[in-house]
Amino acid sequence: MDIVFIRDLRIETVIGIYDWEREIRQIVSLDLEMGTDIRRAGETDHIDDTLDYKSVAKALIEFVEKSEFQLVEALAEKCSQIILNDFNVPWLRLRLSKPGAVTGSQDVGVLIERSKE
Repeated sequence: MDIVFIRDLRIETVIGIYDWEREIRQIVSLDLEMGTDIRRAGETDHIDDTLDYKSVAKALIEFVEKSEFQLVEALAEKCSQIILNDFNVPWLRLRLSKPGAVTGSQDVGVLIERSKE
């Protein structure tokens, strides 16, 4: 299996459990590794034969910007479902973080792996 990846996709959204967090927009960062087979695209050199990472990014940006989750866990789970279902990806690893959420740390978040059942 090959991997198509996106690193540090930064999106503004409403996320958090505290009242003040519900009134502002914060940055979340996504790192994605998506399992796929790129051999056909390597032969044809055509975008229709591969996983279009720009389309994946656009779908996630549109979804995350409109979302208002409390937990990064819930946002990560929904993002993984979008990728698995809408882009026919059999496996993915998704890291979702909130930069600056904990004083003294670069970021905090979750790392999940999901696959189609």
